[in-house]
This record gives sequence, structure tokens and C-alpha cells, in this order.
Amino acid sequence: MTVVDALPRTIGPGGLGARLVPSPLSERLLVHEDALRAFRAARHQFLAGDRLDMSALAAELGVDRTSLFRWVGNRDALLAEILWSLAVPTFDAADAATHARGADRVEGALTRFVHDLITADYFRGWIVREPSRALRILTGDATPVHRRFVAIVERLLEEEIAADRMTTPLPLHDLATVLVRVAESYAYADLIAGERPDADRAAAAFALVLAATRPRP
Repeated sequence: MTVVDALPRTIGPGGLGARLVPSPLSERLLVHEDALRAFRAARHQFLAGDRLDMSALAAELGVDRTSLFRWVGNRDALLAEILWSLAVPTFDAADAATHARGADRVEGALTRFVHDLITADYFRGWIVREPSRALRILTGDATPVHRRFVAIVERLLEEEIAADRMTTPLPLHDLATVLVRVAESYAYADLIAGERPDADRAAAAFALVLAATRPRP
């Protein structure tokens, strides 16, 4: 994953995620300086490979836990926004590096993104330390990470379909959801099935899912 020093405000596909699927914390971070300060300190802990401890974070900021929770919500909500802030530049870089169009663009961007998730040491370190929490935050509907991932993949599909470079026999949201679940299955294969995460296998699965979307000669 690519690390950024400030909250991402880009308009690439990834940067649209929080706008398409806002959360109470994502909206608060845009207007609340104390929440943003707490968020940045927490993300620094996460990137350093430290366990995110709300009591220690409150002490570092010089406030009590009640104030911290009022600013950023609970630990899962804070972790979800940290993870998404790191995913945004990673996904946008993966898309920018994919010069293809149509289904090839979608397949390429998703494959690069899965590869980057697998090879980010600090991210994998957190998954190993907190596997149950990681699955809940990354793949569940209670936090915005999965829903944002679906939303930005759906946006990619919309762009390519609008340009007549691909079609879909499924509703866009359904196809986006399938692709995201494929990405999650291979990026987090160690958590889900005890197998080795594998971007090459993910690429083959993406190609299979997207085969029906390619224009026929």
C-alpha cells in the first residue's frame, strides 16, 4: 500500500470511495481538527506496526478516552478509516498503472491491488495479529471498507460500459460485488481458508468472471 501524509482528497476511483459510502467518522474528519489529529496519530501507530491502543492514543493526545471516542468513535471505526485512507492511493496507483481499457482495465487494476495488499508488510502484520477483527473490518458490512471497495469497482465498470468497451449480463452492483469477493478471497486467503494469498490466482479468477463482459468479435 502507498502511504500518504494527509487524508486523500483525490478524485481517482479509490478517492471516491468515502464520498460514495460516507461514514460518521469520514465526515467528521473533514471538519473536526481534533478528530483529524487523533486519526493521524492512530495511523502513525498502525504504520509503525504497533497495536492501536485507544488508552495509549488518548494519553498521547493529552485527552481522556471519553473525548477520544467522541472524536473518532470506537476502535473498529477508527481502524476502518485508517485502512481505507491507505487503500485509496494504492487502488488509484493500481488503476493508473493499468493502461488497458474495458475488462482488461478492471482485471489489471484489481490484480495489482490484490498484489499490493499481499505484499504490504505492515498490513499483513496487522492481519496476523488480529485475524478475526481484520476479517470483520475488511469484509463485513458493519464497517465501510467492503462497501466502499464495491462502490469504486462499480464505478470502474460504469466507466468502461458507458464507453462501450464492455457489457455485463449482471446488474453492475452484483458484478462489482462478485469481483470484490474474489479479490478478498485471494488477498485474505490465509484468514478465510488457511491458504496462501496469491495475486496470480486472483488474476485468473478475475479473467474468468469478466469473460462474459468482453465484446464478442
